[in-house]
Amino acid sequence: MVYLNFTNLDDETQERLVLVSKKDVEQKFGNDLKRYAKKHHLEYDTLLEEEAIRNLYSYEYVFNI
Repeated sequence: MVYLNFTNLDDETQERLVLVSKKDVEQKFGNDLKRYAKKHHLEYDTLLEEEAIRNLYSYEYVFNI
């Protein structure tokens, strides 16, 4: 679960969430993504960023007001 302060949803917080998600995706699927990127001639960092953004939808958020 991700706890967020409802009044603090600025760009910095959003970037922090993407970084957390990137680490999560890289830890779970890093080797598979690298193989896929190499096989399909894609840039790994771009693929990781896209998967990290998709991964954000799998989190449960709790907003503190």
